Amino acid sequence: MPLFELTDVRKRYTLPGSPEGRVALDGVSLTIDRGELIAVHGTSGSGKSTLLNILGALDRDFQGQARLDGQDLRALSDADAAQLRQRMLGFVFQAFHLIPGWTVRHNVALPASFSREPLRDIDRRVDEVLARVGLEGRAGDPPSTLSGGQRQRVAIARALLLKAPVLLCDEPTGSLDTATGETILQLFRSLHRDEGLTVVLVTHEERVTAIASRVLRLESGKLASDARQEAS
Repeated sequence: MPLFELTDVRKRYTLPGSPEGRVALDGVSLTIDRGELIAVHGTSGSGKSTLLNILGALDRDFQGQARLDGQDLRALSDADAAQLRQRMLGFVFQAFHLIPGWTVRHNVALPASFSREPLRDIDRRVDEVLARVGLEGRAGDPPSTLSGGQRQRVAIARALLLKAPVLLCDEPTGSLDTATGETILQLFRSLHRDEGLTVVLVTHEERVTAIASRVLRLESGKLASDARQEAS
């Protein structure tokens, strides 16, 4: 059974003064297997972030069918969707979404406060994921003392905290310089290789697609191509 299975997914946004609205996704069908490293590439407005929101059970107002781990996302209650996200998904965003007044430790520990199964020995787990992303010794620092690349590493550590098997990443290198972005991409590759994580990277950058073994290209809400490649 595929990890994700989308069939004829369509999404239209309503716009003031426009009866037709705007088409974000137009009949997208695809499957994603466990353990894949996939890049979703497209220009602004191509529908890639909308696709990520549907994969992440953040947007369940669409037509067609989308399944995650066999569960029909449209049929889930809000509570069940939240539980599925906690169990299955870690999210990484371009803007980091760290809380400025909190330490790195408290930012990374945040997902545990929403889990139905509180993490035992949370400090030890935080230290583990910070070491995994190369930020040993920074747990007590505020985000303001970190570089952009280090902040993104904190966000990745937060996504790893509850041991979710899937990372969904929306433009994770979009606000980083080239060298820092390459370091973050290599971190995703190592997480995929060493931890067996399924990683989906949404991007407008060709350099991001180079690390993926499969590239989905969206154009005007349609899946224009789905190609496998040898990752560089």
